[in-house]
Amino acid sequence: MRRAENGDPPTMVIEYPGFGQISVDGETYDHDIVIERGSARKRDKGPSRHLKAHYGHTPLTAAEQLPLDVDRLVIGSGYSGRLPIVDEVEEAAVRHGTRLEVMPTAQACAMLNGLAREDVTAVLHVTC
Repeated sequence: MRRAENGDPPTMVIEYPGFGQISVDGETYDHDIVIERGSARKRDKGPSRHLKAHYGHTPLTAAEQLPLDVDRLVIGSGYSGRLPIVDEVEEAAVRHGTRLEVMPTAQACAMLNGLAREDVTAVLHVTC
């Protein structure tokens, strides 16, 4: 976490060194994470796991506890941008008035890095 010298709120430091790992404010994770207003937690894929065989990978579904009560949710779709995202996620975002931004995880981290903690809400996939 960085604090701006001019008294602005602390910002996040998010690094994606590559496939399978991500670092948030110096803490390294080897699994997908959800960042909700600057607080990181492990992504719970359980509610979506039953669709793994259909997609070949556990997709992101609205059954997961996604932070949709925000203006913007950034989805880092993996190293190659191949995280399956089911249509119901976009439909749920529309119902909540949340703008979704989907991009490869490295690009998502670069965009989020340095934002004020309370402005960072994301789902970041660390593989595929």
